[in-house]
Amino acid sequence: MKNRKFWILFSLLLIFAMALAACGGGQTEPAPEEETAVEEPMEEEEAAPAEEEMAEEAPAEEAGEPMEEMAEVSFDYPAGGFLEQAINGDFAGTTVTVDGAFEGNDPDGVKFAESMKAFEDATGITVNYIGNKEFEGSIAIRVDAGDKPDVVDFPQPGLFANFVRSGDVVPVDFMSDEWLSQQYNQGWREFNTVDGQEMGVMHRFSGKSLVWYPKAQFEAAGYEIPETWEELLALTQTIADDGDTAWCIGIESGAATGWVATDWTEDMMLRTTSLENYDAWVAGELPFDSPEVKNAIETWSEIWFNDDYVRGGRSSIVSTAFGDAPGPMFEDPPQCWLHRQANFITSFFPEGTEYGVDYDFFYLPPVDEAYGKPFLVAGDLIAMMNDRPEVRALMEYFTTPQSTTGWLEGGGAIAAQKTATQDMYGSDLDWNVSELVNQATSFRFDGSDLMPGEVGAGSFWEQISSYVAGGTELDEALQAIDASWPQ
Repeated sequence: MKNRKFWILFSLLLIFAMALAACGGGQTEPAPEEETAVEEPMEEEEAAPAEEEMAEEAPAEEAGEPMEEMAEVSFDYPAGGFLEQAINGDFAGTTVTVDGAFEGNDPDGVKFAESMKAFEDATGITVNYIGNKEFEGSIAIRVDAGDKPDVVDFPQPGLFANFVRSGDVVPVDFMSDEWLSQQYNQGWREFNTVDGQEMGVMHRFSGKSLVWYPKAQFEAAGYEIPETWEELLALTQTIADDGDTAWCIGIESGAATGWVATDWTEDMMLRTTSLENYDAWVAGELPFDSPEVKNAIETWSEIWFNDDYVRGGRSSIVSTAFGDAPGPMFEDPPQCWLHRQANFITSFFPEGTEYGVDYDFFYLPPVDEAYGKPFLVAGDLIAMMNDRPEVRALMEYFTTPQSTTGWLEGGGAIAAQKTATQDMYGSDLDWNVSELVNQATSFRFDGSDLMPGEVGAGSFWEQISSYVAGGTELDEALQAIDASWPQ
């Protein structure tokens, strides 16, 4: 009986202990749940800023992918722009056509292709260049026929302005003022502005007030660099006295024949009259048939029309291609010694010639010291005629100095973008030209390029060529140019 009571009592105690243990276990389980219940809101409160930070960082991460691409292709681009989208592959497989005034297989055409390679590799967009030397005439035909190229490389701002005013050019207002100001000095942006609206972007430019010479032979002959117009004329005569012709001159350039003579006229205008008169002349306010313009042309005619001074004589000037003109300078002995031309002309120098060894340049001297040391420049600006996303992407690329890589590395032009650095240039030549431009007391853009297209790329070329060839008297030629000015 006692044993039975004992086992009953023992069983009850065991059951009670198990129940107590079960209750205790139940309390240990909820404890973490209660702790979690307390901590979860804290985690959510901490997570909220984290999520906001992630949300804020998300665009940066998305932009981070093109940033990596940018490092690979080595060109900058406006954040959130069409070029960024293109780098992300949004327009891969599309094609953009570009028209211009050089052939695809000539030196400038090759440099253009080289400059586009980084863009094409980064975006998958094909850039199809279709330009030719008859550009000044063919572009109007294409546009009138409804076959506008997507992008046009204009070497004449005046011709560009004509197409702007006819409604054929799309504004570049999709690019921010901040970006454009970062890439360009204000002066270059003004060249692309027509009637108060920015319609294109400056690409590259050349310094024109330069005289090239065969350095080694020049020094061996004992000739010295002239610093005044009188000294230049004296050097010209000295070379003639030595039995050689000093100057290599040719103005043939297909439909653009004559532009070399207009360049000489502009350089002489800057050296024989005031900047105010130059600007008035470009604007059509100072007639061609004025004493100032006539004097400028007669100043260079003193050299051009003396057969003792020009290789081949006056009669050869119109038929000699401008790119071929400096070639005889590199013969042994030189067949001519001096060639005035913009720095792009080095593209036409014989292969293997070296700057600072085989050739060098000096500043075209002032004629009248009263007008300081002016510098004539010219350049190419880029305009958009068809508005598509891939075209906008290419336009944004044109605002980067990397879009001029072919010229910077191969020579022949200077980047208009102020973000270009000396290490981008393949030689010191173009960098030294840019420094020379910076040292000038004043500079002006090529006058004929700023005139209305029918004058600057029309009657001026035609009439000055006729004058050089001897088919027209100067007075008659100048009056004909004035008569062609649009009313």
